[in-house]
Amino acid sequence: MLAELSIRNFAIIEALTISFNKGLTVLTGETGAGKSIIIDAIGLLIGGRGSSEFVRYGTAKAEIEGLFLVDAPHPVYAKAEELGIDIPDGMVVLKRDIMESGKSVCRINGKLVTLTLLKDIGQSLVDIHGQHETQYLMQPEMHLSLLDSFGGVEMEQLIAQYQSVYANYKDLHKQLRNLTENEQQINQRLDLIQYQLEEINSAELLANEDDELQEEKLKLGNYEKLFNSLQDSYESLYGENKGIENVSVALSHLQNVADLDDELNKLQENVANHFYALEEAAFTIRNYFETMEFDPARLDFIETRLNEISKLKRKYGNSVNEILDYAAKIEKELDMLQNKDGNIESLRQELQKKEKQLHKNAMKLSKKRKKLAESLIADIHQELKALYMEKTVFDIRISSLGEEGAVREQDFGKYGSDHAEFFISTNPGEPLKPLAKVASGGELSRVILALKSIFSEHQGITAIIFDEVDTGVSGRVAQAIAEKIFRVSEGSQVLCITHLPQVAAMADTHLHISKETTNKRTTTHVVSLETSQKVNEIGRMISGVEITELTKQHARELLDLADEIKKTS
Repeated sequence: MLAELSIRNFAIIEALTISFNKGLTVLTGETGAGKSIIIDAIGLLIGGRGSSEFVRYGTAKAEIEGLFLVDAPHPVYAKAEELGIDIPDGMVVLKRDIMESGKSVCRINGKLVTLTLLKDIGQSLVDIHGQHETQYLMQPEMHLSLLDSFGGVEMEQLIAQYQSVYANYKDLHKQLRNLTENEQQINQRLDLIQYQLEEINSAELLANEDDELQEEKLKLGNYEKLFNSLQDSYESLYGENKGIENVSVALSHLQNVADLDDELNKLQENVANHFYALEEAAFTIRNYFETMEFDPARLDFIETRLNEISKLKRKYGNSVNEILDYAAKIEKELDMLQNKDGNIESLRQELQKKEKQLHKNAMKLSKKRKKLAESLIADIHQELKALYMEKTVFDIRISSLGEEGAVREQDFGKYGSDHAEFFISTNPGEPLKPLAKVASGGELSRVILALKSIFSEHQGITAIIFDEVDTGVSGRVAQAIAEKIFRVSEGSQVLCITHLPQVAAMADTHLHISKETTNKRTTTHVVSLETSQKVNEIGRMISGVEITELTKQHARELLDLADEIKKTS
């Protein structure tokens, strides 16, 4: 959910911080008070197109920041992991600054990101639907994924199986293209990798050789320092200073009294252990420096060898192991190119097998999608009926490119061979048209609500925002829309700008937006309404400027009705 929104120097908003709750939050107020500006700010926060016009006059930049609380395994976790962004305690903070120049600075949990990445994360958290904008549900390219989400875990598994085969299929196609492309390019590639392989093999590299040579170089380069330090260390223990001999004397004295006290006995055992450890260390030090030998020729060889390896690193990898890995890779490619004809035939045979498997998996997806479409159509018709659109016909058209004829690479995509699009007819006798071309504002509002009611629990969206989607409706339809918006809020947090008293009455939280002019500057204010204030505001929405006792009574009746509906939901 969107827990908190902070806006500074944005349009007519000087400074505003709003805390949001779960459930349904409505925003009401006079036209021009700044309700839509708040939604505009959220839209920019999740990656909408920015402009210098949003920056409050006389200030250097507009700042928008939002705190989202997200439970695992929300899709945002996987997206954040790809970007190397931590999500501590399920908190995601999006921040966007818009400069006077129109440029933006975007951050996710404090990490600078591009606007594209902000949009990718932001739109997985918030879905904004306004009366006249193209929305997620209105985009035909999104309809297939929406249909798949309706299928739940079973559909996810089928897609995963298909994608495993698809990835292998694409790799085989790539290999085949590499072998059948321009002959001149193949010969050039063959000459290049032969030269590279010969250069690497002639160096006779050993695994981890560069690290071992660097270590040996360090010792030889510091031979004198190393020898003197070890010799002095040994002399301190066994030389004139008699370090170990003194410890031996101390041990002897402790042994004389060890049997008089258990504590002393433990102490002498401890000293004895350290004495033997020191003695062993002294012998190890002596053996180390006695076997040391300074070899200038060996140091010269190491320098030359490391220089040779460095030249190879500039071409083939950052370490000897990476160079060897690269050599193994091009050796395999060399064998492939040298035996091109045989490999081409082998790849074609393997590709034919994979095409059949891919086609089979794609047809499984298509069959499942057609069944899902039947169920989804029935559910949407039921939702539309509850919104007094019982004569509306909804349909999902699925086309499968690879269903008949020869199997071609272009017939398959990452999610199968299907294309899905939602169609609708809102009036009897009218032909079905793409959902995006529904004309009537009131009808569009109800269709979107019907779709949201079904998909809100499948999309994983943290917050859904309705910006005056109830425009153009009234009476019993207005009450049906109010109840439907509330039902959506039971599965996802909903923020709703509304002019309908029926919708306002259903709110769990009612925010009133107002503006005032101080020192010739306009500012926006947000107040969370208590029960008595809700009555007055809903009364204003019913009757306009003048609020009578009858109006208040009507407002209370709406609130009481809303409470009854909530209790039975």
